Amino acid sequence: MRLKLLSPGEMNESQRQTYDESIAGKRGKPPAPMMAWLNSPDMARHATRLGEVLRYDTIFPAKLSEIAILVTARHWTAHYEWYAHKGLALAGGMDPEIIDAIRDRRTPEFDDPKARMIYDLAKSLHEGHGVEKGLYDKAVQLLGERGVVEVIGLCGYYTMVSMTLNTFEFGLPEGEVLELS
Repeated sequence: MRLKLLSPGEMNESQRQTYDESIAGKRGKPPAPMMAWLNSPDMARHATRLGEVLRYDTIFPAKLSEIAILVTARHWTAHYEWYAHKGLALAGGMDPEIIDAIRDRRTPEFDDPKARMIYDLAKSLHEGHGVEKGLYDKAVQLLGERGVVEVIGLCGYYTMVSMTLNTFEFGLPEGEVLELS
């Protein structure tokens, strides 16, 4: 870990307010990257609020939103992000074979066309740096404009999360093993 994470007693007033707000939110605890972001309390506050919206208040159930998050974690080889969201994806009902395929950089088999579209959008955003017109038109038809915006938001936010976790070398909890190579 490249950064000393502050305990609540070491935080200044602005950092402590952000920390307390995160505990009072839907997560019930501060998200790991926020502990690094507290070095910029206003950024931490806004990023954490955005993360809560994207995690809990999109039009997608966890089983679908976690596709975009796992594709992002895999793209950035973000070990901590992968570890955290693999568990959330499983808890949300995602098929373990889909998770394994994303981990192994294979295209998963999807029964749900929305799941496949979220995967295709996330891959296009990360690998193609955008979305070509045909895919965009199909995505709007299937997911709606709000859904497309929220997939972009998920990929963008979790890119920032992945960059933070990777830069500061957040380690996995004791006993957990790296799954990404």
